[in-house]
Amino acid sequence: MTHVHPSRLLRAALVIDAAASGTLGSVQAAASSWAASLLGLPAGLVLATGLFMLAYAAALVALARSTTVPGIAARVVIIGNVGWALGCVALAAFSAQVTSVGWGYLLLQALAVAAFAALQGAGLARSTPASPLSSERLNPL
Repeated sequence: MTHVHPSRLLRAALVIDAAASGTLGSVQAAASSWAASLLGLPAGLVLATGLFMLAYAAALVALARSTTVPGIAARVVIIGNVGWALGCVALAAFSAQVTSVGWGYLLLQALAVAAFAALQGAGLARSTPASPLSSERLNPL
């Protein structure tokens, strides 16, 4: 598996993504019923995505703190963000019960995660390959 020394841009993009995901995940998990009614989305979906975002944020923090990052992990994050953005757009477009607030929330989320994907891609491109003999792969949290 190829590792990279993450560029400052990649680290920053991971941290900002983690902060946004953790914040939204906390709100969605803690107030899923309220958020569901405000957004016009099923409460189970709001809770599940909130919990996912909390776990995702923790994984991003671990990656951002690492001395070296598996290139595949960075690519999975980028592809995942693109998929999340497309999912948000599809949910806004095809769910008849999404409120106007929900529509705006989903589209803003789509724009944000698409921007994170672009920044993370640029950051990955600026990252330098890690030596295959490097003994230190991840810093402990």
